[in-house]
Amino acid sequence: MDLPQTLKKHFGYDQFRPLQEEIIRDALEGRDVFALMPTGGGKSLCFQLPALFRNGLTIVVSPLIALMKDQVDALQASGIAATFLNSSLDRREATERFRKLNHGECRLLYVAPERLMFDGFLERALNWDITQIAIDEAHCISEWGHDFRPEYRELKKLRRHLPDVPIMALTATATERVRKDIIDQLHLPKARCYVASFNRPNLTYRMVPKSSPYEQVLAFIRSRPNESGIVYCASRRTADSLAKKLNDDGVKAKPYHAGLEAKDRTKHQEFFLRDDARVITATIAFGMGINKPNVRFVVHHDLPKNIESYYQETGRAGRDGLPSECLLLFSASDVVKQTRFFEEKSEKEQGIAREQLRQMVHYAETRDCRRATLLKYFGEEFPAPCNGCDNCLEPRETFDGTVHVQKFLSCVYRIHEKHGFGFGLNHVVDVLAGADTEAIKQRGHDKLSTYGVGGDVKRNEWLGIGRELLRLGFIAAAPGKFATLELTGAGRAVLRERKSITLTKPFAVERTKRSKKHRAGEVKCGEALFEQLRVLRRQIADERDVPAYVIFSDVSLREMARAHPTTHAEFRRVPGVGEQKLRDFAELFTAAIRDYLARNSGPLSTQRS
Repeated sequence: MDLPQTLKKHFGYDQFRPLQEEIIRDALEGRDVFALMPTGGGKSLCFQLPALFRNGLTIVVSPLIALMKDQVDALQASGIAATFLNSSLDRREATERFRKLNHGECRLLYVAPERLMFDGFLERALNWDITQIAIDEAHCISEWGHDFRPEYRELKKLRRHLPDVPIMALTATATERVRKDIIDQLHLPKARCYVASFNRPNLTYRMVPKSSPYEQVLAFIRSRPNESGIVYCASRRTADSLAKKLNDDGVKAKPYHAGLEAKDRTKHQEFFLRDDARVITATIAFGMGINKPNVRFVVHHDLPKNIESYYQETGRAGRDGLPSECLLLFSASDVVKQTRFFEEKSEKEQGIAREQLRQMVHYAETRDCRRATLLKYFGEEFPAPCNGCDNCLEPRETFDGTVHVQKFLSCVYRIHEKHGFGFGLNHVVDVLAGADTEAIKQRGHDKLSTYGVGGDVKRNEWLGIGRELLRLGFIAAAPGKFATLELTGAGRAVLRERKSITLTKPFAVERTKRSKKHRAGEVKCGEALFEQLRVLRRQIADERDVPAYVIFSDVSLREMARAHPTTHAEFRRVPGVGEQKLRDFAELFTAAIRDYLARNSGPLSTQRS
C-alpha cells in the first residue's frame, strides 16, 4: 500500500500534513477515528485518500449543499469518481446518480445528515457496499458546541444501522467537553483520537478600536487590491448596508444572511466562490465548510459572541497556507449590544453566554500575544512572541498605573465594606468619577471616601482599567446578569502592600498596516506572471463551470510563477499537480510560462514585489 505515491498521483502532493498519514492508516485498518484539525489542516484528505484503496463506497456527511458541490468538483477534476445527492438536483440528475451508486461506479458520496438518516434512503444505501462513513463538521452533534444542529443528532443511530462500518468524525473547532460529547453521541468508545495544533501560523491577528467602522473596513480592503475576503457583521441590516456602500465605492461585494431568499444566498455564495464578488458581508450564517482556499482576509465588523466562533470564522482565511489577515474592530459598545441577545435565554444559558463574552472581550483587549491567548483557550500552550499578531509586532505602550489601581481597588473594597456585597463595573466607575446619579445617592455612595477620586480620568479609561484588573486577576466578577465585583486575594495584597502595577495605555491609533517581515507561508514569486496565470486559471474554470481554485490553488500558481516550469516533467513537480491535472493542464500552463519568459527576458528580481 503506497500512500505517498497515491497522494502524488491523485492530489499532486509529495508529503502529508501533520497527522494525516496516521489517520489514514487507522482508517484503512477499519478503526473508528476522531480527528480535530484546524481549518486548512487537510481534514478532507483523511477520508478521501482511503476511499481510493477500497472497492466500496465512502459516505461523507456534510451540512451544506455548496460544500458538497465544491468537494465533488475538486475530486472529479483530480480524476476521482465522486458524487453528491441533495435538493439542488432535478429528478433526472438524481436518477442517474442513483444508477451509478447501484452499479458501484462511485468511490465517494456526499450527503446531508437528514437525507442519510431518512429510512427509505438508508435502506437503499445498504446495497452500496459502504466501507466507511465520514462525518464532517462533527461538532454540530453537540449541544455544548457553538453550532449545534438538531439534524446531526440522528447520526447517533448510525452505529445501530451499520454496526460494522468504521466511522470517522472530523471537526476544526471543539473544546475538550465538545470532543467527549461527539465521541459519546456517535458511540465511538474505541476511536483513535487525533488532536492537531490549533495554531494557524500563516494568519496574522489584529485588533483596532472601532471609530468609523465603514471607513476603516473600506481602507483595509482598498489596501489589498485583487484579494478576496469576508466581513462578518452582527446584524442582517449591517451586512446589507455594508455591501451596498462597498459596491458604491467600487468594491464588488454581496451580502449573505438568513433574511435573504435561499436562491439569493446560493447565488451570492457562488459569486464569491467564482471571484465575481471580491467580498462577502455576512452574518454568522455564512461560512461553515466553505472550501474557498484563497480567502486572504477576514474582518469582524462587530464583536463575536465567543472565542469558538471567532476562531472558526478567522479560520476561513488562508486555508491554502499563504499569508492572510484577521482584523477585529472593537468597541466597548459592542459588548452592550451582545448582552441584549442574552435576554431570550434561560438563566443557565445566560450565565454561559456572559462568561463566553467576557473571554472574548479579554481577547480583544489583551496586551499579551493574541495567538498564545487564543490557543490557551483550547488548552494548548504557545511560546510568545508569535510575530504574527499586533501585540507582538507592535507592542502596546504601558504606564505606571499604581495610583489608578489603588483608587479602583479601594473603591471596590469600600462599596463591599458598606453593604457586604459588591456592585457592577459601571457603578464602581460612576462612584470613582463622582457621578451625580440616583443610584449613588440612594445607596449613600456619594459619602464614600473614594467618591469622585477618579474625576481626572475619562469614564471609558476607567472601564478599560477595570477590565484589565479583571484580566490580571485582582478583582473577580460574580457570574450572572449583574456581574458584581469583589477583590481577590491578589487584589487585597496589591491594596495592602501598595504594589507597583503596570497597566496598558488605551489604543490611540489604528494598526492595520502589513508587516514588512517575512510572513509564515509566504511564497516569493514573479507577481506579474502570477497575475497572468490567474487570468488563465479563471478562463479554464469558466469553461468548466467550476470555481477557479478547483483548477489550481494560489499556492500552485505561485510555485509556477517562482519555478517557471516549461516542460511536463518540471510541471509534474508543482504541488497540486496530480496525473489528471498533468494531462489536462500541463500544456496550457507551460505554454503561458514559456510565452511570458520570451517576452520578459530580464532577471526575475525585477518582477518581484
